[in-house]
Amino acid sequence: MGGNNKRYMVDRHSRPTDVDKRYRLYIDESGDHVFRDTGETKHRFLCLLGCWFSNPEYFIFHNQLEKFKIDYIPHHPDEPVILHREDIVNARGVFKKLQDQKFRQDFDSSLLNLIDKANFRVVAVVIDKLALFQSYGDDAAHPYHLGLGFLLQRYAGYLNHINRVGDVLAESRGGKEDRKLGESYNFIYHRGAWRFSANSFQEALSSSQLKIKPKTANIAGLQLADILAHPVKEWILRQYGLVSSNLAPFAEQLIAIIRNKFNRHLYDERIEGYGYVLYPKLK
Repeated sequence: MGGNNKRYMVDRHSRPTDVDKRYRLYIDESGDHVFRDTGETKHRFLCLLGCWFSNPEYFIFHNQLEKFKIDYIPHHPDEPVILHREDIVNARGVFKKLQDQKFRQDFDSSLLNLIDKANFRVVAVVIDKLALFQSYGDDAAHPYHLGLGFLLQRYAGYLNHINRVGDVLAESRGGKEDRKLGESYNFIYHRGAWRFSANSFQEALSSSQLKIKPKTANIAGLQLADILAHPVKEWILRQYGLVSSNLAPFAEQLIAIIRNKFNRHLYDERIEGYGYVLYPKLK
């Protein structure tokens, strides 16, 4: 959801607040957020990806993900396995078993099936830092905070449309960065962003504070966002001709699933601008 929000002026306190009526947005990133080496593809683009669940659907996903991890990577519950895309791709650490191709095929197939069955929505915001800096110079907004604004706008728009409330959980990136990110969230909550008023954010978001957890906290939604962020970013860049390389076979299968889970325009089902955003957009 995006665009004009005047019709969503609903008192948040009139909305259902029971646990089973709430939503949560989980956020992770692909790429770095600083203005250095921005001409290189691996540094030029920052993708901020969010996936949101209703609480009942999330509880189902969490339980299924834990079962999946126990089935494939047996471990003690006091030392949970954390799904991390880079470790999985490189078959390192607890994922060394993925060096066996038959095991990897079974692992990948089961993971794809689990994600396919899960009920959630995705929004991905890609910030072109080179174009941003060329357009705005030193006045350019911080790429991460800019992406956060676009992401929250679409999440809040969805919640306003369905008359629900939700909160936001991001993965920790360190003390200083976490403080900056929390301040950015707080700023958006209290002052609004672009065509979204502060009131529209406050009606949808149940807290003025961003929740932040480390990767080691074993948050299922953050692990999902981590798995999705890089392949979704690469797919978006291909839509605009900004990269020419093909996606890996697993990523191709993953995108085929995720395309059905992107946030969409309410009436015409468009996903560009609703499920994914490139900023600044190419002319």
